[in-house]
Amino acid sequence: MFARPTYPSCRLAGDASGCWLGSERGHGGCTSKVPAPELPYLPPRPQRSDHRIGLIGCGGITTYHLDAYRDAGFQTIAFCDIDVASATNRRDTYNPDGQVFTDYRELLALPEITVVDIATHPGIRGEMIAAALQAGKHVLSQKPFCLDLDEGEKLVALADSLGLQLAVNQNGRWAPHFSYMRHAVSAGLIGDVEAAHLAVHWDHTWTEDTVFNDVPHLILYDFAIHWFDMLCCFMGDARPLRVYASEARTAAQTNKPPMLGQVLVEYEHAQATLVFDAATKHGAADHSRIVGASGTMESHGPDLSHQSVTLYQKEGIAHPVLEGEWFKNGLRAPWPNCFVPSKKSAPRATTPGTILTVWSCVSPPSQARKATNPKSPAPYAACPDQVTRRNNFMADAKTFKLRTDTNLHERSRPQNECRD
Repeated sequence: MFARPTYPSCRLAGDASGCWLGSERGHGGCTSKVPAPELPYLPPRPQRSDHRIGLIGCGGITTYHLDAYRDAGFQTIAFCDIDVASATNRRDTYNPDGQVFTDYRELLALPEITVVDIATHPGIRGEMIAAALQAGKHVLSQKPFCLDLDEGEKLVALADSLGLQLAVNQNGRWAPHFSYMRHAVSAGLIGDVEAAHLAVHWDHTWTEDTVFNDVPHLILYDFAIHWFDMLCCFMGDARPLRVYASEARTAAQTNKPPMLGQVLVEYEHAQATLVFDAATKHGAADHSRIVGASGTMESHGPDLSHQSVTLYQKEGIAHPVLEGEWFKNGLRAPWPNCFVPSKKSAPRATTPGTILTVWSCVSPPSQARKATNPKSPAPYAACPDQVTRRNNFMADAKTFKLRTDTNLHERSRPQNECRD
């Protein structure tokens, strides 16, 4: 019979300290609750509010974009979609005085527009981004940024040469729980990250009756992109040694793309797993756990928007009370601050060279280092994403294989860019 372990510093349950034997599951021993560190997890307000925005692509997600722009004080003055009813609906809801187009080139011809939000699917987005940049507009692109990474680098180089900003909507960085956790990692509150385990269990089968049903590798390609991005933020400068990924169909699913996906990433001194169960009919859950050399953080909840964070340290256990939700906070992130022109020097493209799907407005472009590869036209200022120029998942029917190229390792990037 095993004896119950004793903890000399532990007090009885109900004591004024609020501490009891094994008071926090998984922490080991008795630890009192401590105040949560204050971290700048909320997106700052924009520096200016006189931008005039043109929206190309008026699908469902754009309601969140337009809500965020309105809250920030920006005016969306033109709406474009090949479905004129969709564009008209957005116009009538958000700016009855706005203009409606079915040809994006007509929207780009409006001189008063300073920023273009391009929310079409990636297959046709590249030419629109190029046209918007050539028309002198700053650009916010939806994710995934592009399908051809060579094309993506050319677009970044174009933005850089024109002194315009090109950002990609990796809004997960400003989800309250993810933002707090990445700021905690950046502040060194848990030491060097040794493990990261992120898992989402939800029902994504609603996509069967939408255009998403025809997207190959839907879960890992379109949905998981935010979790790949967050993993890179948590891991900082650590470079993956090996990446394994797989997908599978459930026995009951009728969707075309597999609803199950998983990824294993090996580092020299760390490991990470990503799990996506997209056919969870009951008991939905979202859980993230980051283990460091001197502390641990975890976040859990029933969905993406409702999460509670716990920080475990030697000093005690903290439960920060966070404001906002993923979409509300994420789409109010400070991308407009990147579009403030400088008289001293032209701003550089915010999505540089090898990394194309990042919410790189988090760091000012002026902090970007130029690539050590002289052939690279743009600075390498962002952290590695799941789709990179040199570390690229190449999809076949069932697996994604990692290929590498020495050019990636020849490049430098600023420390902790993903961590502010």
